[in-house]
Amino acid sequence: MRRTLLLALLLGSAAWNAQAQELLIHGGVIYTGVEGQPTAEVVLVQDGRIAYVGSAAGAPEVDYAEALDLKGAVMFPGFTDGHAHLDGIGWRELTLNLEGSTSVADAMARLSAWAQDHPEGPVIGRGWIETHWPEARFLTRADLDAAAPGRIVLLGRADGHAVVASSAALAAAGVTAETAAPSGGEILKDEHGQPTGVLVDAAEQLVSGLTPQANPTALRNAYRAGFRVEAEYGWTGIHFMSAPWRDVPLMEDMALHGEAPIRVYNSITPDGAAELIAGGPRSVADGRIITRAIKYYADGALGSRGAALFEPYADRPDTTGLMQIGEQEIVPLYQAALKGGIQIATHAIGDRGNASVIEWYQQALAGVAPADRPNGADVRWRIEHAQILRPTDYHWFRDLPIVASMQPSHAIGDLHFAPARLGDARLDGAYAWHSLADLGVVVVGGSDAPVERGAPLIEFYAAVARRDLEGFQGPDWRPHEAVDRQTALKMFTLWPAWASFREAELGTIEVGKRADFTAFDVDLMTAPEADIPKGRAVLTVVDGVVVHRADQADD
Repeated sequence: MRRTLLLALLLGSAAWNAQAQELLIHGGVIYTGVEGQPTAEVVLVQDGRIAYVGSAAGAPEVDYAEALDLKGAVMFPGFTDGHAHLDGIGWRELTLNLEGSTSVADAMARLSAWAQDHPEGPVIGRGWIETHWPEARFLTRADLDAAAPGRIVLLGRADGHAVVASSAALAAAGVTAETAAPSGGEILKDEHGQPTGVLVDAAEQLVSGLTPQANPTALRNAYRAGFRVEAEYGWTGIHFMSAPWRDVPLMEDMALHGEAPIRVYNSITPDGAAELIAGGPRSVADGRIITRAIKYYADGALGSRGAALFEPYADRPDTTGLMQIGEQEIVPLYQAALKGGIQIATHAIGDRGNASVIEWYQQALAGVAPADRPNGADVRWRIEHAQILRPTDYHWFRDLPIVASMQPSHAIGDLHFAPARLGDARLDGAYAWHSLADLGVVVVGGSDAPVERGAPLIEFYAAVARRDLEGFQGPDWRPHEAVDRQTALKMFTLWPAWASFREAELGTIEVGKRADFTAFDVDLMTAPEADIPKGRAVLTVVDGVVVHRADQADD
């Protein structure tokens, strides 16, 4: 006898059986991502795999299927965040969030309120960005000291490449006017030679010992929060960049105990490189947590002027940015990964940073013959961000090839300050999604959350509109680099699957693939651009299990 349970995505209904793996999905447009069969009326799932995709009339009779009615919602292959930080997403939920602060005064008012509500221990926060503030300056330790007198306070800039520390924090870490900045970092100082409190890139490590990440209970709670947020946004998977090596066993344990609702593809911190290479790729819980890549940093970020450029910053001609690593150190590490069958992902934002990584990849690949690599020539190495390129370097992404792992929301946030940082000429190679995709390059879309909000609808909108959320673009923002909607869909479905070696299982709605789906209350393929970020995810399904659905409590 057919058991029917309607999932009222727009109006809410009875609770869905979270363990069900046989279901019939219907009642809305279903975009498959498959050329030649772009839409379907019905999808049948059996044992976590897709058993049928097609018309309602052609659907087989299966009396044991649960019927999931989309009620007009629009379903896609499962959306994957191709670059995000799962731990940071969770910590954002548990610590002081300065996202959206409108001024120094606003940020400090939030700090004061948080400090009063949390009178014990250090105050940790993140999310400030000065580019929209009327003061147009970084925070300083004097700001923090006035807002939270005597407290250890660490507030990370939104991009994660700078932190401002209070006087108490600097003292606890032993940072003084005489402290030398580590290689690849900068300690900003005032006109008297005293630290302002701002530590850039590698200098952030000077105060890292003051953070609460070492508490096992707090850490697990942070990951729980991160998983919850990602599932609610509609992500069925995440490529976790700079996944702390020490946290991999925790994530694996969570997956084995049913606490990892979405897929995680780990690109770990370099401290675990030797052990990962020696042991080879790791996978638990039927591929729910896969650890197969190492993330390195070539340079810093544009907002904090750490991105490495060939020419000086237009708005600060005394610097060309910061390189985090050099050729002699990194090429042997790349080659060791090649021999161990481990993927490489390297952060590069500036044109000099990207050109350096391209050169290092060439050297490493030339130095290890395909016969000496477990993956042969199919290494799928990535550059994370690939944000500012020289157009003459585009072809290397096709020729080597290199996966361009890019975050569309960076472009719609950076458009307010990048022209000042770069000048007009360098914008020709900035956030060049369309140019790279036209060359046949795999362009993986991600959010870089918690640097950005992390919502897939914002990322999709940014990719196709190349405008900020108010519709502003600016006269010099290279509108031709926006992509069409079919390309944008691949950026968040098929191409992340390919970049994680799972295109045979994920990325499209096809018979035999895993039943990962995302449904929104807006049709991304037909809705006016401005309506896209106004929507929300109403359904997230992973391996045929509903891990998030909208109900009346959300309305």
